[in-house]
This record gives sequence, C-alpha cells and structure tokens, in this order.
Amino acid sequence: MTMKFTTRITRRFAELRAGGELGIVAYITAGDPSLDATLKFVLALAEAGADIIELGVPFSDPLADGPTIQRASERALKSGTTLRGVLDLVLQIRKVSQVPLILFSYYNPILQMGLEKFACAAAQTGADGALVTDLVPEESRDYRRILHMQNLDTIFLAAPTSDDARLEKISACSTGFLYLVSRTGVTGAKDALPDDLPGLLRRVHNFTELPIAVGFGISLPGHVSVLGGLADAAVVGSALVAEIEAAANIEAAAVALRDRVHSLKEAGRKGLSRREASL
Repeated sequence: MTMKFTTRITRRFAELRAGGELGIVAYITAGDPSLDATLKFVLALAEAGADIIELGVPFSDPLADGPTIQRASERALKSGTTLRGVLDLVLQIRKVSQVPLILFSYYNPILQMGLEKFACAAAQTGADGALVTDLVPEESRDYRRILHMQNLDTIFLAAPTSDDARLEKISACSTGFLYLVSRTGVTGAKDALPDDLPGLLRRVHNFTELPIAVGFGISLPGHVSVLGGLADAAVVGSALVAEIEAAANIEAAAVALRDRVHSLKEAGRKGLSRREASL
C-alpha cells in the first residue's frame, strides 16, 4: 500500500536532506515530573534545534527501557499522567510550536483507549505519528490502516539481530522514518557506539529509502559526529531524561536540555563537514 500523505516528520527529513544536515530526534517522558514541565521542556528542545520530539507515554511495565527511563515513567505515573493527558499536551504544544511530534508508547495504553479513538485524537491534537515499542509488524495491520487513515506516520524499530527478511518487512510497515536500534538490550546512555554500526546501516539501506534514525546508547557529541553521513538522524533519550532527573528544578532542567541538544546538533554539523571534506 502506497502512502500519499505527508507529515511534518517527512517534511523535516526532506529539509535536513536538502541541507546535508543530520537530524536530532529528542525523547523525553511526558509527565516527568509533570505535564506542565514537559511543555516547557519541549519548547526548550525545539529552541535548541531538536528536529523531532518523541513524547514517551508512561507505562507501568516498560520492559524495553533501561533504569533511567523506567524511573521517569514511575515519576510520570505518580504525577497522574495518562495517554489522554499526553494527547492534551500535544494540543497545548501545537498552540506555540510546529515541531514534529511522535507519540512513543507501549501498545496497552492505546488498546485501552481504542485504536480508532486514539488515532482520531492524535490527529486532532496535532501529533504526527506513533511508535509502539512492543508492536510487531505481523500484528500491526489494523493499527497501520487506522493510523494511516488519519495521516499519522507509523514508525517501527529494527534491531541488529533483524535478518534481511525481517528488515524488509519492517521497512514495508514504516512511514516517516525507520528507527534503527544500535545495540541489543534496553535503552540507556553508553560510552561508545558499536563497531559494527556502519555495516548495519549499510545493510538496512538496502531495504528502505526512508530516512534512518539511530537510537539506543547515543548521548555524547562524539556519537553524533560518527553518524554524520551514515544515518539521517540520531535519537537521544536516556541522556535527556537523566538531565531532567538530575536538575534542581524545572527551569534548570530546561536549560540543561537546551544546552545538551545544542551541543549534539553542533556535533552533527561538524561531523558532516569533516566527512564531506574527506571525500
């Protein structure tokens, strides 16, 4: 099935590609420590140059996440954050920003709301797409059909362990971009990227023309510099959530997020410049 709609995500990646620029996809957990704080954080991230923002929907059993994001989910749930509240937050963001927004969730909250109701609400509030961490392509037909009817992108995860047949299937189900997990295991900041990542990226490029965003373990400017010219974007999550956790207050957290994303965005530009100079 050929998708004919265009979201803010697609448009932003087209702009990045035209400018020869590496994108930064920033993840934060919505509602950590409150939805009002998350609104301030989103605006700080966008101001610092984040190209796309993933809003994590807190879940009580986040198996794919490392301890940093697990703690953030616990704090968000304690503050009363729900999927409905996150959708209301998207509406508030849209009043002041057009930054592309992805709802990053486990499937259970979406099923509890109902697929049609979720898709309609996501579209009406101004979301651009969704990434469901525990939904596999084989079980996603209804989900994709319903979200695509509302012009919402469906982003899927590919892993280093995915064989060629699986990469082909994941690519066929994805719109907007493909999220490539850089390593096996759960989310969390790491000191270095895997040595085999360039080869993995080349293999994934054989199966899709979609932009490829690399995530899991990316936290430092050096990581982003390495990805310049290899991937279309770097996904940064745990490092940003850790900034929120460590900050003395909301204002300090917003400043820390702004500074972190600004440095990562600059590293992406410098990495691309060095790679182009060596060609």
